[in-house]
Amino acid sequence: MQIIGTRDSAETRKAERWFKERRVPFAFVDLKERPLSPGELESIARAVGADALLDPDSRAYERAGLAHLVHDPLEEALKNPLLLRMPILRRGREAMAGCDPQAWQAWLKA
Repeated sequence: MQIIGTRDSAETRKAERWFKERRVPFAFVDLKERPLSPGELESIARAVGADALLDPDSRAYERAGLAHLVHDPLEEALKNPLLLRMPILRRGREAMAGCDPQAWQAWLKA
């Protein structure tokens, strides 16, 4: 299990805390230290959907002015990983984006 995000993201910290409380082992990947490779991003996009990867409510999205532009979500995410919806959770080929403890619980039971 991987939790992908940034240390200063409240949603990412919430995911870390949630999995620690349930004693689920995970590896943390800080996007500020190690951005996703194109292959990793494509794999996550196949599982989550390219449009669900970007967070339109983030400050980075607003600063980039993407709300008013036609853009390729994967290309934008490669240029600026802070545009991604955090946290991204990865388990093998499965992935999910965003903070949703109910979905995490269902994912663990599967």
